[in-house]
Amino acid sequence: MKELFKKGVAECIGTFVLVFAACGVAAFTGGVGAGLVATSLAFGLVIVAMAYSIGRVSGCHINPAVSLACLLQKRMTFKEFCVYVCAQVLGGFVGGVAIFGIAKLGGIELLGNACNAVPATDVSGYISAILAEVVLTAIFTYVILNVTDEKNNGAGKKAGIIIGLTLTLVHLLGINITGTSVNPARSIATALASLIYEGSLTALSQVWVFIVAPLAGAAISAVLFKLLNAKKDE
Repeated sequence: MKELFKKGVAECIGTFVLVFAACGVAAFTGGVGAGLVATSLAFGLVIVAMAYSIGRVSGCHINPAVSLACLLQKRMTFKEFCVYVCAQVLGGFVGGVAIFGIAKLGGIELLGNACNAVPATDVSGYISAILAEVVLTAIFTYVILNVTDEKNNGAGKKAGIIIGLTLTLVHLLGINITGTSVNPARSIATALASLIYEGSLTALSQVWVFIVAPLAGAAISAVLFKLLNAKKDE
């Protein structure tokens, strides 16, 4: 129980840093042009930093989609999964409230939208957002499952860097489509923070897309990993 508590605290801290630092960069740089690159790098660098700090405690999921993929691969129990997700949502929420609150308190204008957004509010827009998030999350979590596989001795200590670079790549591609979530905890955090400080319901009304699609992408990656590694395991 003590070890699980430690893992939960680590996941809470890691997700807080992810939302506070990376979403903060997105909000303060605008997320376009040079800001797009800065935001993409921020998310990747946070993953690298957290992987080599809390990774040895909890594995550094800091993302319910990653935890789901690990659960489906039987790398964690359902109890651990529930604790991880609760900790991630809590940490992300505190991070979102902190970054929006600091901006509000200091009278700092948020140049970009730290929340995810459906490209258009019609059916085609929702389909586009869902497909993008499913594919991007599947790519991201598939890489994680492979580089953290005990049988993949080639990754080893480089796993954190590989995962961070993959998340950077995913953001470079997805920011102009949805703002890139691939992480339900990050999206819930900024949607709630936006409601609290800006009184806007837009992000909250669309957040279901950034919960369902990443989880679906994670499930797909788990199935692909199982299929492609089944013969090797046998």
